[in-house]
Amino acid sequence: MSTGSAPAQKENRLSDREAYAAFDAARVAMVLSDPHTHDNPIVYVNRAFTETTGYSARAAVGRNCRFLQGEDTDPEEVQRIREAIAARHDITVDLVNYKSTGESFVNRLMVSPVFDSEGELIYFLGIQRVLAPEDRLISPNAVLHEMREIQHRVKNHLAMIASLIRMHGRGASGAEHHFNQLSRRVESLQVLYEELANPARRRNMDTVELGAYLSRLVSAMQNFDGRPGIRLNVSVDDFEAPTDTAVNIGLVVSEILTNALKHAFLGRETGLVELRMARLQGQVLRIIVSDDGVGMDDGAEWPSKESVGGRVIRSLILQLDGKVAVMRGANGTVVTLDVPLASQ
Repeated sequence: MSTGSAPAQKENRLSDREAYAAFDAARVAMVLSDPHTHDNPIVYVNRAFTETTGYSARAAVGRNCRFLQGEDTDPEEVQRIREAIAARHDITVDLVNYKSTGESFVNRLMVSPVFDSEGELIYFLGIQRVLAPEDRLISPNAVLHEMREIQHRVKNHLAMIASLIRMHGRGASGAEHHFNQLSRRVESLQVLYEELANPARRRNMDTVELGAYLSRLVSAMQNFDGRPGIRLNVSVDDFEAPTDTAVNIGLVVSEILTNALKHAFLGRETGLVELRMARLQGQVLRIIVSDDGVGMDDGAEWPSKESVGGRVIRSLILQLDGKVAVMRGANGTVVTLDVPLASQ
């Protein structure tokens, strides 16, 4: 996260509707840095960041955000960011960054601290939106309103995930293990934010189309964690669900799918994982994840009370007031999650 001179604001502005449309068309980049490690290095970047800057996650993680600075970076803006980070305050600046190709671009950057449920600083979050030339005609408040809405939700969701990992993962194998867990879980949030920013949906961040979200989540997991011979099929009803409910459901589903992809097909080259979701009578949402893999060992418990991931899933299900059942199918394993919608 670097800085540069802010573009001059012109008197003529785009309408709020045009501003919203411009925001929807943009991909919002997200960066997390670790203030507890020397030089506050990046520990996570989303796909929008890599697409915007040209730097892969491997190239960015472990470096301070200043690597995006260049010749036209305004040192006064850099100092403002440093002072805000030192004081643990939010800050918003328009600045010049540089892509991996050397091409410059203007960024509207919001940096803010993220605290866990115990009030401890855990990360700094950077939300970045590239400003195209026409965006400089937009009222800053119109764009910032939308960015702040995303920032607020991201911070709350990150704090929830980090608190769960910290609470259930004490004694886990070091920072690398912690950040690997964080990155995998943040990916499910990233898919949710992309669905919230879908220009085809109505402007309401309080709810999300759950079926569309889970379909995109499965597609993302297949691209990043899948194997050529393992198929993932999806059959889901669609309906509007509260965003915070969708966060917990998405995290649980991603944990179940990750577990299936990692363990269900040991020693096999092919297989099938299916995700089904439907609303039952009595206002119950039922989600079923099944596979035709090797099946669980007799007497095995899932989610396990002994593993960090298992305890995190148990906490998420408890927050949903849900119930989970695991059984051996004709082939492989069947996981059923029931969530009472009335409690949501």
